[in-house]
Amino acid sequence: MTRRLVCGAIAMVLAMIGSGAVLAQTSYGVFCANGRIEIDSRSEEEMRRQRGACQFGRFPFRTDAENFARKNFKSVGVPCSCR
Repeated sequence: MTRRLVCGAIAMVLAMIGSGAVLAQTSYGVFCANGRIEIDSRSEEEMRRQRGACQFGRFPFRTDAENFARKNFKSVGVPCSCR
């Protein structure tokens, strides 16, 4: 009986993946918004439209975005420019 449950669960997950029912993974962008470096999960277009921001990079994990900001700008929250 347990084996049937496991096989059924695996089949359900595979069906969801095949149908596109699994949600896309969140990614994080490094932006210049209001003159400061920010990390946000909104899309580049949303940030441009809502905050007038420009994007410097996009990463699958927040820690990767934070590391990029530290490496290239020394910190999150420091002054920046989209020019």
